[in-house]
Amino acid sequence: MTAAEALERGRRSYDDQSWGDAYRYLTRADEQEPLGPGDLVRRATAAYLLGRDETWLALLERAHHDHERRGDAEAAVRCAFWIGLGLLQRGEVARGGGWLALGERLLADAPADSLERAYLTLPGALQAMAGGDPARAHDAFAQAAALGRRGGDVDLTALGLLGQGQALVKMGRGEAGIAVLDEVMVTVTTRPVLPIVTGIAYCAVILSCQDTLDLRRAQEWTAVLSAWCEAQPDLVPYRGQCLVHRSELLQLHGDWSDAVAEADRACARLSDPPGQPAAGMAHYQQGELHRLRGQLGPAAEAYRRASEHGRDPQPGLALLRLAEGSVEAAAATIRRVVASTEQRGPRSRVLAALVEIALAAGDRPAARQGAEELTALAAEGEVLVLVAMAAQARGSVLLAEGDPGPALGELRAAQRAWGELDAPYEVARLQVAMGRACQALGDGDAASWELAAARATFERLGAAGDLASLDTPPPRPARPASVLTDRELEVLTLVAAGRTNREIAGELFLSPHTVRRHLQNTFAKLGASSRAEATALALQRGLLP
Repeated sequence: MTAAEALERGRRSYDDQSWGDAYRYLTRADEQEPLGPGDLVRRATAAYLLGRDETWLALLERAHHDHERRGDAEAAVRCAFWIGLGLLQRGEVARGGGWLALGERLLADAPADSLERAYLTLPGALQAMAGGDPARAHDAFAQAAALGRRGGDVDLTALGLLGQGQALVKMGRGEAGIAVLDEVMVTVTTRPVLPIVTGIAYCAVILSCQDTLDLRRAQEWTAVLSAWCEAQPDLVPYRGQCLVHRSELLQLHGDWSDAVAEADRACARLSDPPGQPAAGMAHYQQGELHRLRGQLGPAAEAYRRASEHGRDPQPGLALLRLAEGSVEAAAATIRRVVASTEQRGPRSRVLAALVEIALAAGDRPAARQGAEELTALAAEGEVLVLVAMAAQARGSVLLAEGDPGPALGELRAAQRAWGELDAPYEVARLQVAMGRACQALGDGDAASWELAAARATFERLGAAGDLASLDTPPPRPARPASVLTDRELEVLTLVAAGRTNREIAGELFLSPHTVRRHLQNTFAKLGASSRAEATALALQRGLLP
């Protein structure tokens, strides 16, 4: 095959998104006769999409120098931008910064609003956002997107919008941020955007949806990403992260066997070549599935590997310690994680874990505080999963405090919300709590139905830890503090035994007037209008033996 034939086949394969063939033919042509800078960029792009990062950078460097020799400063700067960004993402700050500075030098005579100069502002905006200044990052990204629109550069427009949306989410303006990110997705799915930009946008948008707990939107864009990846069988970057997102959604919807398979595939794909950023996400997801299935040793190993790849293993690791019986260690860890987690989505997950662990540790004040903060977060916007988490936390705390009637109402509200999200595991966990509440209220039939339904779901999913907990008697709920005084409880206990006011007065050495006043206070606190109703409510709430 001649160099010209190989070049033609390589270009055609590139246009068809057959990255393996494109790289092979362009490499063959390059070996026979050095490629021009445009074809070098094509070969570099194919190498990147095959996961050959070192080759990608080396080819871009060749293309940069070739453009510079030909006097095409703008094209040389584009190459310097991608080299610098790639090196910065790998943690090579000095080299990455050097390439970006080289790009700036080439633009010394360019106008301040040139498209190439706008590209070079993007890494600095990313660093500002990572450094805790999303407002400054937002302004830089918004300016880049505006210049991209004005200059008709869809890649710059997409990258600018992507950063702008992410910055808004970081600033706590999730609804506005997601709206901008939707615009990004429309751009990359309907316009001729570079495949590297398309992949970056897909993964970043889905991650933002999950961070904001917008699971329905995450599911929608994950399906689109999966189709995009399936159309390019040779693709390595993004494909592994796509598998992680698919695994998370399969887990949510109760397809745990398929979720495990996708997580395992993601770990395998993201391990070769090494150093891919999404590897930590894949191992964390693997750890979550092991933990839920009662495989505690493999879960610990997966969380360790997630940490090695830069993914914080919390709150999964704290919940694993709880499952292992190390309640104090779990409580200490989750308190530390809560103190250091600020963003709304991750914090809500940490708070839900805090409530669960604090209740297991007997720290009801901490659990109530966590439930109250979850409720406040849910009130900030109509995010269904947050509504579900907050109601579940409130119900769990009320049940632990010995108030099963109100707890049951909260738990049923949470069950409806998780049901709307098609989350059978969460529904089953709520059925266990509702069964316990029904037991406390003396409704044995309803309790047995709820617990049997939960058991069936746990058996289908393979949730070994939850199955084991069903066979363990729950701890006796604590008597609610500061509901009734000791004297009011003494009076009400005698009322429940059938004593009259005069008999109670004689037994407790009180006047009938004082007994009547204690009963009036008790009725007001319990919301009762009669002696019988006060007795029934006190029994329901665990105030009386």
